[in-house]
Amino acid sequence: MLYYLFRFLEQFGVPGSNLWSYVSFRALLALMLALVISAWFGEFFIKWMKRHHISETQRDASIDPFGVQKLNVPSMGGIIIIVSVLVPCLLLGRLRNIYMILMIVTTLWLGVIGFIDDYIKIFKKNKDGLSGKFKILGQVMLGLIVGLVLYTSPDAVIRENIEVQREGTRTEVVHKSEEVKSTKTTIPFVKNNNLDYTEIMSFCGKYKTQAGWILFVLVTIFVITAVSNGANLNDGMDGMAAGNSAIICIALGILAYVSSHIDFAGYLNIMYIPGSQELVIYICAMVGALIGFLWYNAYPAQIFMGDTGSLTIGGVIAVLAIIIHKELLIPILCGVFLLESLSVILQVEYFKLGKRKGIKQRIFKRTPIHDNFRVLRNQMDPECKYVLGNWPHGAWHESKITVRFWIVTILLAAATIITLKIR
Repeated sequence: MLYYLFRFLEQFGVPGSNLWSYVSFRALLALMLALVISAWFGEFFIKWMKRHHISETQRDASIDPFGVQKLNVPSMGGIIIIVSVLVPCLLLGRLRNIYMILMIVTTLWLGVIGFIDDYIKIFKKNKDGLSGKFKILGQVMLGLIVGLVLYTSPDAVIRENIEVQREGTRTEVVHKSEEVKSTKTTIPFVKNNNLDYTEIMSFCGKYKTQAGWILFVLVTIFVITAVSNGANLNDGMDGMAAGNSAIICIALGILAYVSSHIDFAGYLNIMYIPGSQELVIYICAMVGALIGFLWYNAYPAQIFMGDTGSLTIGGVIAVLAIIIHKELLIPILCGVFLLESLSVILQVEYFKLGKRKGIKQRIFKRTPIHDNFRVLRNQMDPECKYVLGNWPHGAWHESKITVRFWIVTILLAAATIITLKIR
């Protein structure tokens, strides 16, 4: 809103109004505003929740060797993050931009699903929350909406990057002048750095373009569902999900900025995406909101994120990556989320396999994988056989686990950006 106001005032020569045309100015302003709102509103929200005795009920200290009590801590902290993101975006963003609209819809959509889940857990005293099939259904529907909007919107276009031969053996990356709808996405470690879903579906003959878009929509649904649930699993320790997500968002902010700048896109040999600079505003707001939330969520937490936050953040990360055509970099960038999900899947399947044989067996001491690092031997089931029962030796403090996961995510974020030049 303020963006349009000051652009209007610029016509009358109002001093400073031209600053609002700069993405860097609005992005940094969004970051600061989101951080301030998150810190201020967070304190108010926590006091309100405690005053009304609205707190988490299902966590306790049974799995923590250091005996940290996790009862009577308010949850639904994702509301703080959502409010802190939406206010700067509505004030500073270009609300006619299709990508900004998609991000706002994503935030609200998954925020509502997460809120319903937390509401059932807290107010209905049902620790299972919203049925998993309804969560998946909501994520699938969002993926379908995002995929179809990117398919049908005339504003969701790219300018393809191509290599041209110059003097001698020198090659230069240029972008086509025509803006087109495309099912291409960036893929690491290959020469031209692009993968076209349409080419994958070339066996469909004259219908390969339509089939390519169908594949793109299916990939969008899968990525949103997987990353959203991965972030949800990662939310199990104080500051864990918020810190990891902030780091991931910073990397996505860099990728979104270079994708919106034709010179940087040419240098990195990636497609140019007109209009994606507005994503930088959203991402900076998200980073500011997450950092402000960490003020209260860092160990020992005064409030938990809850599914209101974790489901939303995971979905936001997925949609951001899809919009800038970097969804195939997600396994690297969100490697921690992937590891959390795989640990749970492997643990469950391995346990089921042993159950069919009449053997009680597990791979890890506990899952998701971050819980494996804080379990002592006397907390393990003596009747169960563990593949990694001696790893690690002893238990790590929760804050140490969190910081080490942050460090891993920083390395993965750096590796993700580096992959653009390794081919």
